[in-house]
Amino acid sequence: MLALLVLLAASVWGQAPSSSNIPAPADVAAPPADAAKTASGLATRVVKPGTGKEHPAKDDLVTIDYTGWTTGGKMFDSSVARGAPASFPVNRVIPGFSEGLQLMVTGETRRMWIPEDLAYKGQEGRPKGMLVFEVTLLEMPTHAPEDVKAPPKDAKRTASGLEYKVLRPGTGKRHPKASDEVTVNYTGWTTDGKRFDSSLTRGQPATFPLNKVIAGWTEGLQLMVEGQKMRFWIPQDLAYQGRQAPYGMLVFDVELISIR
Repeated sequence: MLALLVLLAASVWGQAPSSSNIPAPADVAAPPADAAKTASGLATRVVKPGTGKEHPAKDDLVTIDYTGWTTGGKMFDSSVARGAPASFPVNRVIPGFSEGLQLMVTGETRRMWIPEDLAYKGQEGRPKGMLVFEVTLLEMPTHAPEDVKAPPKDAKRTASGLEYKVLRPGTGKRHPKASDEVTVNYTGWTTDGKRFDSSLTRGQPATFPLNKVIAGWTEGLQLMVEGQKMRFWIPQDLAYQGRQAPYGMLVFDVELISIR
């Protein structure tokens, strides 16, 4: 199957095509009159409004479901047909797709009509002409959360001052000990929303002894079970104690993958 979106090595190019064929929308041949058009020539229409408020930035990682057709109605790619959402940085895809994603919010489904000069520009082996995509923005895992500035009222607080909130229940039963080694996916922000680190953008989970990280992490991870995802608000005295950047309270989304 063609790698329809991602321009670099992280693409899905070369995956086997799915046997499923998703019918093209009725307006696949051309944008309808109610489609919004940007200065670049991209046309879009909201199919289903989202529940989020924030838009992804160029350097954000997004998780989406999508299907793409030519204007003749031929499906050429679909994460929906493969049964697995796609994740990639917004700035690593064709220009029209990148621009369209930045108009969206989480939970939204949007149809995009991407002219050839914002797609593959006639490249050999790529879909030619205007391309039509229907995209659902599922998640922005590296985008600063709305409560990044301070813990919300429903966050739990430990005696040390660490605050946390469960984002997704886990599947495991045991908690790691400080002497254990853990494998996690994580993203960290300062309270002004600046992302300073993420295993997700590197494309590889991190593995480390739990007693070799900042105190807030050592404490927080011991509250978790495998498969669980939590958000932590770690005060400076449980982080880098003002001795090095990043300074101040730090906010982390952490998924505990495994304990060893």
